Amino acid sequence: MTVLKNWQIMPKDLFAMGPIIPILVIHKVEDALPIAEALLAADIKMLEVTLRTSAALDVISIIAKELPEAIIGSGTVTNRQQLQQSIDAGAKFALSPGLTKDLLQAGNESNIALIPGITSISELMDAADFGYDHLKFFPAEAFGGVNTIKSIGGPFPDIKFCPTGGINLNNVRDYLALSNVACCGGSWLVPNNVVENKNWSEITKLSNEALHFLK
Repeated sequence: MTVLKNWQIMPKDLFAMGPIIPILVIHKVEDALPIAEALLAADIKMLEVTLRTSAALDVISIIAKELPEAIIGSGTVTNRQQLQQSIDAGAKFALSPGLTKDLLQAGNESNIALIPGITSISELMDAADFGYDHLKFFPAEAFGGVNTIKSIGGPFPDIKFCPTGGINLNNVRDYLALSNVACCGGSWLVPNNVVENKNWSEITKLSNEALHFLK
């Protein structure tokens, strides 16, 4: 099934914005702008706010309104309703930890890019049937990591991945070395203790260190 998608930003362009997408679990709305500003200071513009907290949609909304230079997206989107809530909040893309056919169809009908998550060939084939060729591989380390994604590249050379789950500075280079990996998602740029202490400059430092390491 070939689907013509009416998305504001295409996944290929999103994946090309940088090697690391910070995965943000933000519990307090007042932390949203300082965290986003700290990442932008390191020239990291694509930000994923997961829908794992009650504040998440408000966080997306305030970043979208106050920091238009940020490419803000929602993560942990698992159904059609959450995708629509993300759009209403101002998200410019959405990522899911998995997929259902209804979610894939909702993504095709929406105006923001959906990056579905997979861990199996069958899920990849379902996504491809709906016209998706940029996917999340989650949880990466738990499902074979680099070796699995490398193996998938044989029969599916046109599929590009953003692996997340268990990725950090120790293994991110191994993932990015794969021809079918365009970027990686990681939470290590914004550690919980740094947020709790409101040490925003540390986020910029960690981000700069990671990007320098990956040059």
